[in-house]
Amino acid sequence: MTTTTTYQQPNAQGYYGKFGGAFIPEMLHRNVEELRSKYLDIIYDAAFQKEFRSLLHDYAGRPTPLYFAQRLSKQYGTNIYLKREDLCHTGAHKVNNTIGQILLAERLGKKRIIAETGAGQHGVATATVCALKGVECIVYMGEKDIERQAPNVARMKMLGATVIPATSGSKTLKDATNEAIRDWINNPVDTHYIIGSVVGPHPYPDMVARFQSVISEEIRWQLKEKTGSELPTHVLACVGGGSNAAGAFYHFLEEPTVQLVAIEAAGNGVHSGLSAATTQLGKPGVLHGSKSLVMQTEDGQVVEPHSISAGLDYPGIGPLHAHLFDSRRGAFLSATDEQALEAAFNLAKKEGIIPALESSHALASLEFLQPESPKPSEAPVPANAKFTKDSTVVVCLSGRGDKDMATYMKAMNIQ
Repeated sequence: MTTTTTYQQPNAQGYYGKFGGAFIPEMLHRNVEELRSKYLDIIYDAAFQKEFRSLLHDYAGRPTPLYFAQRLSKQYGTNIYLKREDLCHTGAHKVNNTIGQILLAERLGKKRIIAETGAGQHGVATATVCALKGVECIVYMGEKDIERQAPNVARMKMLGATVIPATSGSKTLKDATNEAIRDWINNPVDTHYIIGSVVGPHPYPDMVARFQSVISEEIRWQLKEKTGSELPTHVLACVGGGSNAAGAFYHFLEEPTVQLVAIEAAGNGVHSGLSAATTQLGKPGVLHGSKSLVMQTEDGQVVEPHSISAGLDYPGIGPLHAHLFDSRRGAFLSATDEQALEAAFNLAKKEGIIPALESSHALASLEFLQPESPKPSEAPVPANAKFTKDSTVVVCLSGRGDKDMATYMKAMNIQ
């Protein structure tokens, strides 16, 4: 097996270094092979790109602003910019990918769409584009997530999607993904599975990263306008499966001067038994169709993750991110539930922006990255990842906090 020569693209077998590939049941081979053999030709066709870019601009509201957070910058003694993916139509970055995949499905002649969702943002984004194109939409969502993300469930139903609860295991994102894969196995001919993150069998991790790469594409020219340089010193993003991070990192992967910092969910603490810090707790294994780092027992059983954030409550990580961690190209930190809540309230009070709980994990890492941090991360912080007063730090604000208001209200003791 050859190894990848760039971080941006896997090799022909879908591997980023040691991680990736397509580990799939025979029943899915035809679907995955059809995607693998056609996706690049389809998505780089001029007519596809014209429609994709038009919808990103006129429908999703791109480009999203790159906002200089003046009070947050003063608090941390550096220059902090927020990439405002929370201002995308549907409230998160997820719509970048679902627009791309619905156009792909249309060109493949698929009449039925399935998806999995944790925080509900990918489910909403999928239901949105299915409504736009008049296509049947089925979304699988963990029973636990249905309870804690009720506003997004209502939005999906209003958009015409069927929401099916996953009632096995931890009743969260992993289990919803299992159910979606079962559906795809049973409906291989007319159905396209819109995976919401840079996970799954090749070509999904690469395809989703390409659709989300519009985030870093915009950051480069926006930063040039604001600072005179296309390159920040740091790019920070939360990571569950890792699609917003893949998008925010993509056009900086081959720029060694840019520190890429991914923040996982430590839950109650990395070693508490209630965590989703995959790079700290995982080991190589196969989950949902690709080889990556997976939280698992000695005999290979998947360990149930925990995070206050439904979108980060996942026991694996995308193979690109596993490669970034393994090669040390990226610094992988983690923030606890409590730290994420604290960061969310801080942003709300400092900048008048209520972030999604997922994004709040990225904001929490600002505490650890200060030169003299009073709050050490549970994952070691490489010395070269710390910022200075002259740094240019871009935080991907992947989503808005509407969906998490029940959790925020509970934290504030508001019934």
